[in-house]
Amino acid sequence: MEQTMSKNAKPLLMMKALVLAYAVTGILLLVLAFLLYKLGLGESQVNLGIMVIYILSSLLGGFYMGKKVKIRRFLWGMGLGVGYACLLTAVTFLMRGDMKEMALLFFLCTIGGALGGMLS
Repeated sequence: MEQTMSKNAKPLLMMKALVLAYAVTGILLLVLAFLLYKLGLGESQVNLGIMVIYILSSLLGGFYMGKKVKIRRFLWGMGLGVGYACLLTAVTFLMRGDMKEMALLFFLCTIGGALGGMLS
């Protein structure tokens, strides 16, 4: 018989997965800042690095979510990617006020979370 999680545990699990994804984002952004300082990376390289970090973080969060939920992992991973992208979009808009790359960011984070859920 398949074990299922209670309905109260899933929102808490989603919050844990989001915290994990944002912790990974913070650590990888610090590594990118160090590389920028030491290697003098250009603006296009830094922007590419930031996008890769966002994708990896949402993928890892979706993977964690899929491992814990075990049912409809694709959808839970996609939900995590959407939640990650929403908060990231809000913070980016408040800091820079620039929304031109936000659609791409939202799409990539959603796909990264869904892929993480599928791979779990």
